[in-house]
Formats: sequence, C-alpha cells, structure tokens
Amino acid sequence: MKKMKSFVQQGFKLDRHRAGGHGRRQGMLLVIVLVTIVILSLSVYTFTALMQTEEEASRLGTRQLQSKNLVDSGMDFVRLYLSNSEATIREKGGRWDNPTYFQAVPVAVANSDAALVGYFSVATSSLDEEGAPEGQRFGLIDESSKINLNTMPYAEATLALSGGNVRDLLMGMPEMTEEIADSILDWMDADDDSRDYGVESAYYEGLSPPYSAKNGPLDSMDELLLIYGVTPQLLFGLDTNRNGILDPAEMAGTNASSTDAEMYLGWANYLTLYSNESNLTAEGLPRINVNADDLEQLYDDLKSAFDDEWANFIIYYRCSSEEPTTEPPSETAVVQSAALLQPDFAVLESKRKLTSIVDLVTAYVDTSEWDELNLTSFAESPVKFSNVPFTMPRLMASLTTFEGATIPGRINIMQAPRVVLMGIPGLDESTVDQIISQRGTDFELDDPTGADMNRKYETWLFVEGVVDLATMKSLMSYVCTGGDVFGAEIIGYFADGVGTSRAEVVLDTTVGVPRIISWRNKSHLRSSFSIDALGTNIIE
Repeated sequence: MKKMKSFVQQGFKLDRHRAGGHGRRQGMLLVIVLVTIVILSLSVYTFTALMQTEEEASRLGTRQLQSKNLVDSGMDFVRLYLSNSEATIREKGGRWDNPTYFQAVPVAVANSDAALVGYFSVATSSLDEEGAPEGQRFGLIDESSKINLNTMPYAEATLALSGGNVRDLLMGMPEMTEEIADSILDWMDADDDSRDYGVESAYYEGLSPPYSAKNGPLDSMDELLLIYGVTPQLLFGLDTNRNGILDPAEMAGTNASSTDAEMYLGWANYLTLYSNESNLTAEGLPRINVNADDLEQLYDDLKSAFDDEWANFIIYYRCSSEEPTTEPPSETAVVQSAALLQPDFAVLESKRKLTSIVDLVTAYVDTSEWDELNLTSFAESPVKFSNVPFTMPRLMASLTTFEGATIPGRINIMQAPRVVLMGIPGLDESTVDQIISQRGTDFELDDPTGADMNRKYETWLFVEGVVDLATMKSLMSYVCTGGDVFGAEIIGYFADGVGTSRAEVVLDTTVGVPRIISWRNKSHLRSSFSIDALGTNIIE
C-alpha cells in the first residue's frame, strides 16, 4: 500500500509538472499569435497607407499632367485670339485687361463634379505709371513696353551719330549703375574691349569656375545673372516666384519697406529680349520705303498711294543737291507745288535719304537745278503745319524709312512705365510727365470708331504738341505706339485647387500665324495665384 501510494503521489507530481509545462507553452503560443497579428496588422496598415499615398501621388501626378495640358490649351487659345484682325480684337475687348476672354476659361468640364472642372487664366501684374505692381489683370504684356537688350548694339550705332551713349538707355532704371550698364553692353558686344566702366572676358575668366563673356545676344533673362554686378534681387526684386505680382508671403520677412516700389519686381519688369513690330500696312502689304535705291520703282510705288504732289516732292527731296530746309525761302524765291515738276529720271540721281518720315513736314526743296525758268525755285512739302493732323496719319500708314517687314526694339510710349521712358534719348522728365498724362488709360490706342487716327502712330507726340519737330525726328528710331510681340503668363488649374501648372509664353504676331518664340515652364516655382482670384465661373 505504501508503495502504491508513493507511486500515485509521484505520478500526480509528474502530471502537475507536465500540466504546468503545457500551460506555459500555450501562453507562449498566445503571445506569438498576438505579436504575429500585430505585425500583420501593422503591415496591412502600412501597405494600405502606402497604397493611399501612391494613389494620392498618382492622382496629383495625373492632375499635374492635366493642368499642363490646360496650360497648352491656354497657349493655343491665345495664339488663336491674336490671329484675329486688329478690329476684331478691339471688339472682343483688347489685349490689356480682358477678363471675359482671359479669366477662368473652362477646358475640361466634369458635369458630375464641379471640383473637377479644369480652367486656364492668362494673368499678369497691373502696373502703375512708375512700374510698381498694383494688383492683377487678365491680359497680355506688350514686349515693346520694355527695353529690348538684344537690340542695344544696333541702337549704339544710331546714337553714336548724334553723340549719344547707348548706356543711357539703361540708366533710367532704378539702382542701375554705370558699371553694371557697361558690363551688360560688354557682355553682348562682339569685341573683348572693356568699356569705360565695364568688364570683359578677362574678368570672368578669373572667377571660379571661369567662363567667357557671351559676345552675342542674350538667350534668356536669367543669363544676366552671369554679368558683373547683376544680382537676383536686382533682376527679380522681391518677386521670388516670378509671377509678376508681389504676394503677402513675399512681403513678409523682407526688406520691402526699404525697397522702392518700382524695384518690387526687379529689372526683369523693364527688360525684354523679344520686342518687335510689323512694318506692314493695315492690309498686310509692305510699306513704301522712301529710301529705296531704285528711284523709278519708288516713284511708281508712291504714285500708287499718293498724288503727283506727294510723289514728286519725295523724289526731289531725295535728289536735291541742296539740303532741304524747314526755313521758308526768301520773298524773292519762287515757291511752287511739286506737282508742277515732272521728274526726269534720266537726269535725277539720289543725293540723300530721309532719317524719318517726319523729315517731310514743312520742308522746302531747292528745285532750281531742274527749273530752267527760275534761278531760285523751291518745292513746298504738302505736309504743312496747318494740315499735319490730317496728313501725318496717312504718311505713317503707307511710308517707312526702315528696311524689312519688321522693326525691332522700339519702345511703346502708350504702355511703357516711367523708368523705361526716362531712358529714351531726347525725353526729359517734364516731357515724360506730359506723355503719361496725355496718353491716358486707353492702352488699345485708337478709338474703335477711328475718331483720332493720330493716336495709332508715335507722331501724335508732335501733332498734339508734346514735343517739337526736331525732337520728334530724333525720337522716331526709338518709340512706337504698340508692338506685335506679346508675353502671356498662363495658369492651368482645377476648381478644387489640386494640381496647378503655369508657363510663360512669348508669341510673335508679325508673321501670318502667331508663332511661339519662347516657352518657359514655371510650375516648379511656387504659385501664389489663388483660385478665388483666378476664378472658377464657367463661361457660357
């Protein structure tokens, strides 16, 4: 019995030991199962979050691509708009500020979800007379309202004839120095000779890393940052996202309070590489070049547009041995209409060329060498002071002294800010004030009814008494009343604000179909155009 009892007790102890070991194994398995469940749950959660992130990234990527297509649609829309006739563009509201055509234009419409409607807007800065930003407008930028850097080497030759310095064209800009102005010119001119205050390749080759001066035209505005003295703040001002508008975020934490308003957007606000204007008539035909070498062909061309008096006078102006004058001849001289003197091309020979069409105003030409009856005879210009307001538009519409189908680099006096106008040779501060005062706010230039045709041409400055005849003659190489190359800041976006793209486009309309001469993707720059400001109203 004792043995049996001992055996039972030992068995009981063994069972308890086995039972305790099994329980511990079960508890460990439970922990392992719980850890496995947690790991799997975290894995599923991570995978789900990753998939959601991938989905969001894919959606944003798709939106970004779609918004880029919206920008492309806007670009084609602007090209189509600019291909209209001038009269049609005026009827549609013009180019300057036209929200009807340039704000919130719907492209991709999702009928089931208004948030998925795609739009583009053509937005830019509205500038005051000084060139400082004063809000936003929906329209295009006339590149001729800026100084064309790439035409300055050509302007230098013209200025040299009158003793001027091309550097002065840049000196009107705020914070410009003679050193920087000359360095910009040295960068573009063809030689390696430094100007009075400039630097050439010898300076740049001493930098690390070294490089050479371009000695040619600029390819982009950013290239100016390679030039001695030009800094990002001088070039772009406080406009870090380069949207042409000074945003609150750009004002905060900057030295805006100590920066002149005219430098908020930097020099880029006043400079261009692309300005150009058509040298064709309203019908798209070449204007008559009064300096053409073939006098007989010139005469035939003149007769197709003018009567004998005008055609004859221009021919005799070109051929007179004596310099034409605006001073009336003596009382004993015979003054007659040029219509009475039929040109004889067997004896006529060109002696001079006109510097501008304004040379014809109130001019007298000595015709005694062809007039056998009078030793002192003069032909009087048909363009007299009394009828200048009526004859000047007709002359400007049909005649030119510029060769080629286009005229690059002249400045649009109807839109250029004060700092640009101040750099034009022959304009002082008082005259600039008068121009700004008299040009008003009609940036589309002429009255749609054609009530004042003089405003279509730069000679309105003379016709309206802003400048005298001599000053007008000197200005003709530098000013115009409108160019034919336009910049557009195009923003593609959706109503919910997700995914936005923008690009800066420059279009040349001097050709039959407007062509893109510059396209710059600016989507990488933070866009501060708010959806509320751009608009989301569907245009019917």
